Amino acid sequence: MVDPKVVELKVFNSLPHMLIPVVTEPKKVPSALKWLLGEMEQRYQLFAKVGVRNIVGFNTRKKPAPGSPGAAAELNPQPGLAGLDPSVATADELAEMPARLPYIVAIIDELADLMMVAPAEIETSIARLAQLARAAGIHLIIATQRPSVNVITGVIKANLPSRIAFQVASQVDSRTILDGKGADTLIGRGDMLFSPPGSSRLVRAQGAFVSDEEVAEFVEFLKRNGPPKYAENVQNQIEDDAAANSDNDEEVDDDGDDEDDEKLYKKAMGVLRATKRASTSTLQRRLRIGYNRAARIMDLMEERGVVGPENGSSPREILVDLEKG
Repeated sequence: MVDPKVVELKVFNSLPHMLIPVVTEPKKVPSALKWLLGEMEQRYQLFAKVGVRNIVGFNTRKKPAPGSPGAAAELNPQPGLAGLDPSVATADELAEMPARLPYIVAIIDELADLMMVAPAEIETSIARLAQLARAAGIHLIIATQRPSVNVITGVIKANLPSRIAFQVASQVDSRTILDGKGADTLIGRGDMLFSPPGSSRLVRAQGAFVSDEEVAEFVEFLKRNGPPKYAENVQNQIEDDAAANSDNDEEVDDDGDDEDDEKLYKKAMGVLRATKRASTSTLQRRLRIGYNRAARIMDLMEERGVVGPENGSSPREILVDLEKG
């Protein structure tokens, strides 16, 4: 679970089903998604060695005793399965393979906050997981309160087969989510439109209201089955990778001298002319730079009178005629 707001999903930390505690630091999210991609690739390698297509085939495969005739047959993948690596699993490898693989569900509460931190990494990881991870038993649930094209990009939307829209403010927001109008006319209070996979028809449905008290009681009931057993190795991998990325970002930011900033400033002015949008996240995404450098360039623009001061979550006001620059 990913919760940039810190308070929304923390209650689920004590569930026995949790692989790791809720991730609340946005800078750790790219590392968590990177681990999921690595887990997906490892699972596909296992599937190839035993000759199955997906997690259902892996979990329901026959598991013959070592040395039996069936064990020898399992060493070689089934012929004619397209896309499978024909590598052969040794008896030792089969013995070390898990009998079953668990399903993993990654829940991201507010995608908009994360796209401001590392838009390129987040977008690429989500798209790849959405494309490939389902057969490996890895699923994504992603939510956002700001359905703009900067958050729900074309790449992300194209790879998410199922979508739900609650009441939104405009037809533009509705089209961003569902590729059509309708969500702007919903009445709220759980009224929703569901776009099922493989169908262009929208289904109108009613979501049930669940109070905070009911959630707490539900979590307390599940806790009685046992405390959570976090995968410490997964936690450590994510934290180590996030720390390494943070160190690299600081080195890159510190290495930027005045000459580099001037070159970047000129590129940033080109972005402003093209997009007519003055925001740090836009510079990050278009120039593929870290938050610190993008914020520094934006401050430089403010000092030179190109843009106005920060305006909350809205883009800054552009104060000059960009066509003359």
